[in-house]
Amino acid sequence: MNNKQDLPWDNPRFRNWVAVAKACHSMERALGAALQPHDLKPAQLDVLMNLYRHPGMSQHDLARKLLVGRSNITMLLPQLEKRELVRREADGKDRRIMRLTLTTDGEALLLRALKSYSALIEKAMSASTPEQCDLIGMHMQRVAEALRD
Repeated sequence: MNNKQDLPWDNPRFRNWVAVAKACHSMERALGAALQPHDLKPAQLDVLMNLYRHPGMSQHDLARKLLVGRSNITMLLPQLEKRELVRREADGKDRRIMRLTLTTDGEALLLRALKSYSALIEKAMSASTPEQCDLIGMHMQRVAEALRD
């Protein structure tokens, strides 16, 4: 058996997936650095963005939207509450459900952080035309669908 024939290095799917993974890792590192002046971590930014777009969502819905367990959200929220960026309130109809909203300070911080995030995305995608960006997004959605349980 020729082991060289079994290796995936020359397979375009493998090679290009490695490029996607490298780009994703580079973006994660760059985003972490871009958020440092705002004293935010990427996971915290995700929470703030989702609460801005969907005020009053439950902790359960937030966890589902972020593709994490409820325990992850339970650990993140106290940090954001302590900084008075997020508020948790019991649902008026079902006291077991906690509704989440941004505070005024949380919204202001999010909007500042989004400027940094948007600038980073512009830098990362500047070599691509809007049409190419749409194709990249479309392909990544297909990848996500292919891997969905």
